Amino acid sequence: MKFFTKKRVWIGILVILAGLLVYLGITYYPYLQQGPIGCGYKAKILCSGVFVSGRDAQSVLEQDLVFHPLFDLIKAEVDYDQKAVNTSLLGLVKGRAVYIDKLGGILLSGASEESIRSWPVSIPEPQPVNPEEVPWPTGDLLTESENLDEIDLSLLNKALDKAFEEPDPEKPRRTRAAAVVYKGDLIAERYAPDITKDMPLIGWSMSKSITSALVGLRVKQGKLDIHSPAPVPEWQDPDDPRKDITLNQLLQMNTGLKFDETYESDPLSDVNTMLFTKKDMGAFAAGFPLEAEPGTVWSYSSGTTNIISRIIRDSFDSDEEYLAFPRRALFNKIGMRNAVFEPDASGTFSGASYCYAPASDWARFGLLYLNNGVWEGEEILPQGWVEYTTTPAPASLKAQYGAQFWLNRGSSEDPEDREYPKLPRDAFFCLGHNSQSVTVIPSKQLVVVRLGWTTKGGWDLEEFIVDILNAIK
Repeated sequence: MKFFTKKRVWIGILVILAGLLVYLGITYYPYLQQGPIGCGYKAKILCSGVFVSGRDAQSVLEQDLVFHPLFDLIKAEVDYDQKAVNTSLLGLVKGRAVYIDKLGGILLSGASEESIRSWPVSIPEPQPVNPEEVPWPTGDLLTESENLDEIDLSLLNKALDKAFEEPDPEKPRRTRAAAVVYKGDLIAERYAPDITKDMPLIGWSMSKSITSALVGLRVKQGKLDIHSPAPVPEWQDPDDPRKDITLNQLLQMNTGLKFDETYESDPLSDVNTMLFTKKDMGAFAAGFPLEAEPGTVWSYSSGTTNIISRIIRDSFDSDEEYLAFPRRALFNKIGMRNAVFEPDASGTFSGASYCYAPASDWARFGLLYLNNGVWEGEEILPQGWVEYTTTPAPASLKAQYGAQFWLNRGSSEDPEDREYPKLPRDAFFCLGHNSQSVTVIPSKQLVVVRLGWTTKGGWDLEEFIVDILNAIK
């Protein structure tokens, strides 16, 4: 009797195929599950990297999109004619991001590309138009600082050299830009070889601080009241416990709303789902329930900031006016001519994450706050807004957070119990993913910017700022 009958051969083939399918399913199902987020992330970051920052596509792929094995499976194509990026995971999941002039890279997330390209974009031209002829801080014309006698330039240069070093190949820092402002003067700036002086770079969550400033501007214009219940459409039912959440609680992250702010360790988290798959990020975040009574628990949430961003939008009579607002009311006022604030696919600025700007522009923003919201004699922010912004949220146990800015106060019981004990207690920060930072220290009249793409914990912000402080005599 023959052992290898046709029937047995076919059964064997089917068993092998079934085993192979099980193996492939176990191996690749998590990636397929994460596919929409991965395709969205790669399309968005590559689109903005190429068309906003003006970087080489291969550089973005090799430096910014290598921290997760899923990216190796996702194919990306840059369409230079349409100024768009298409991504695909095994042909089963796809993503597309498009570049809109003056608005940046926008991930479609299921929205109509035609509708996005037809938005009423009427944004003023960046000012000043002749920055090389306008003195710092509004322009780029630098004169020798009268305060350089107070700086040990050797130590300052060593601090910057160190910031751009790569001591551990396993934990690349990828510092891309740094700027130091002392007593109002730009005394140092440094850039990586492939980064130019005017290149807008992503701020990630430093964008939250920009959003806070935009709220302040609308407060000054009488269009928003931070102490009133937040005008969120989803919360207006009389029986909805979220109806009493105030804009102040949103700004201070004391809402009690449930939201999972996890990144690499949980690719399917709420924040990743929101940023890389949702057309209307603010609406997505507004749909979450309470898990604590408003005002009682501090919890960091990008969803909260995107709710704020949608509130700002709803305070305008037209989208044309709204889309022009950041440039007209803030960026052009302080010379942030290269800043780009990107919206989501619904047309609301992605207030939590997507402001791009070069180091000098981020330094200008920090200087505005160092000067209590006044810019070359003009009051930009409402009187008292910076003090409000840097007042600790009541529920932040170590007084580590204000109104979309990080603080270094420490708890009232133990002021030394704080995030950066080697830095002055009055220091406050714009902080972003991948170790972006704007550090403002009023007592030292200092603003320090660091931009980069650190993914494995190779950057020590406190050590960097201490090195800068040591250069001040």
